[in-house]
Amino acid sequence: MTETTVKQIQGRTGPWEMVLGLEVHAQVASNAKLFSGAAVGAGAEPNTQVSLVDAAMPGMLPVINRRCVEQAVRTGLGLKAQINARSRFDRKNYFYPDLPQGYQISQFKEPIVGEGEVLVERDDGSAFTVRIERLHLEQDAGKSLHDQDPDYTYVDLNRSGTALMEIVSRPDMRSAEEAAAYVKKLRTILVYLGTCDGDMEKGNLRADVNVSVCRPGAYEKFRETGDFKHLGTRCEIKNVNSFRFIQQAIEYEARRQIEILEDGGSIDQETRLFDTVKGETRSMRSKEDAHDYRYFPDPDLLPLVLDPAWIKEIEASLPELPDAKKARFQSQYGLSAYDAGVLIGEQARADYFEAAAKGRDAKLVANWVTNDLAARLTAGGLDIDDSPIPPAAVAELVRLIEDGVISSKIAKDVFERMWAGEGSPEAIVEAQGLKQVSDTGALEAIIDGLIAANPDQAAAVKEKPQAIGWFVGQVMKATGGKANPGMINQLLKSRLGV
Repeated sequence: MTETTVKQIQGRTGPWEMVLGLEVHAQVASNAKLFSGAAVGAGAEPNTQVSLVDAAMPGMLPVINRRCVEQAVRTGLGLKAQINARSRFDRKNYFYPDLPQGYQISQFKEPIVGEGEVLVERDDGSAFTVRIERLHLEQDAGKSLHDQDPDYTYVDLNRSGTALMEIVSRPDMRSAEEAAAYVKKLRTILVYLGTCDGDMEKGNLRADVNVSVCRPGAYEKFRETGDFKHLGTRCEIKNVNSFRFIQQAIEYEARRQIEILEDGGSIDQETRLFDTVKGETRSMRSKEDAHDYRYFPDPDLLPLVLDPAWIKEIEASLPELPDAKKARFQSQYGLSAYDAGVLIGEQARADYFEAAAKGRDAKLVANWVTNDLAARLTAGGLDIDDSPIPPAAVAELVRLIEDGVISSKIAKDVFERMWAGEGSPEAIVEAQGLKQVSDTGALEAIIDGLIAANPDQAAAVKEKPQAIGWFVGQVMKATGGKANPGMINQLLKSRLGV
């Protein structure tokens, strides 16, 4: 296992460490709900995507959605996890206004997916492994609306019955940064697999973050013995839906627990919410244990038994996943681990790069995609799929640089004109007269004139070769920035004898 990096927090009474485990809820990419044929999708009018099953009408029986099962299996395979040929659905009993049955159909003792792992990269290029404990299928609840009327709470059941995959990690993360990096990597894998769209703004991917703090050395004892008594009491922060909020919630909660412990208090095991405006967690309810939910097998659903041949078919259909794509980008295109990591971070970005890199200098293409194009897209609040510059245009721009038609500096101006919709790179270069001056005779005449007019500068170059930069600048100035830099340097060195 690739080790995590422990972040110590200095308290009044000495150092503390945090221990983090996450339960990520990913909405299954499916056109229908887990146990009914009702449509799935955001933006519909309240209570317009609700079947009699979702509304818990008497006598209505759930029927499993094969597509949702397939998506869970695909996800498990993508997480290098054990696929359980036999699993079971249970009723998890609790009572909320937006849960019409009074229970949630979930999986408890026999989940569809068992243990797996995710390799997570840090910003500095190092990596660590997060162990997956399980993945189980369950149905989502509805949504309580508190802002429609000052005196009443309304309930929208459109989301009720929507299929969720709950992906439960081991407590393997030791800093807020690692937790956010883990969710980011998990999201990337799910999007590549096509099993969840990863839209955190819509709540289609959200995390419950379990936070506890302990003294240095306690976590190592836990890893040796598997006994949770070595770790502090954990609190769960529910439904955090952005990488930034995950980090903020963890940092605040760890500090809150440390202050309580250092004041002689104890931590109550509870569920908390993160207030994104105040940047703090607040108590929601005491944390339930499994026995509080009174789990028992759902009597309306038979055990779920999977055909091993079907599992093999799903495995054979898996796409190239992020880790494999990163390794290929490094070997096939000669990219650095960092550039390859940035490109594969979003599937659409990786596809864009590959389309632009065909037959071109891949490193140069990567620079344009990850720097200039990425900056423009971010400034405009656009996804790469919405880019006004297609991959073919980037490929053409790089070809003009490779062929010496334009310099890298001129290419910046051409790119801005491409973004503004002035045409293809070649058309812009022709229309604006931006071709590099590569006429040897013309450049020699300019250089000879400069040397004759500046003999002291020419003599200084022979003693200090780096002073040649002054002449390069003067030639570029004389040609309006259109001279071929490589040719300038070659001619200057020849003329000045350096």
